[in-house]
Amino acid sequence: MKNKLLGSLVTAASLLMMTGFPAAAADKNATPSTDGQIVKQVRHEILMYPRFTVWDDISFRVNNGQVELLGAVTQPYKKDEIDNIVKQTPGVTSVTSEIKVLPLSDFDNRLRLQVARAIYSDPAFTQYAMMAIPPVHIIVDNGHVTLTGMVATDYEKQIAGMRANTAGLSFSVVNNLQVEHPTPKKS
Repeated sequence: MKNKLLGSLVTAASLLMMTGFPAAAADKNATPSTDGQIVKQVRHEILMYPRFTVWDDISFRVNNGQVELLGAVTQPYKKDEIDNIVKQTPGVTSVTSEIKVLPLSDFDNRLRLQVARAIYSDPAFTQYAMMAIPPVHIIVDNGHVTLTGMVATDYEKQIAGMRANTAGLSFSVVNNLQVEHPTPKKS
């Protein structure tokens, strides 16, 4: 009985490998042919970068396979590693990096933690706090805080800005959060 079951499993696995898996592997290794496909792949590679945190912010533009990286990171090695990851992405023909390395500062590090605690401890952000990479990114540059990323509503954007303003010793707070579902304007 065991041999018959084992034989059936081996046969089924062989059939799957002959039909489904090679096609899936070919799709994964295919070179993206459009900028839209390259955008998806580059976004995926950046989000999968294991050292990408809530204190880093990377954005990019793609034009005919040429990628321009923008944003800020907390460590010099992150800039180099992200540049290399994007350069190795299929379909990318060149990379221009305008990623800023934020100053290495104990004051900024404390401020990052204070702002993150203030925002993510608010009940409006409980669902975001549990994410692997929460959507509100906190960029601190010499005591100046910039919030980037995406939230669902205008209310969440306002709460994040207020919480960041009351978090500590920041010199200024710029709220650049994007809103996924903005409140319609009354006419």
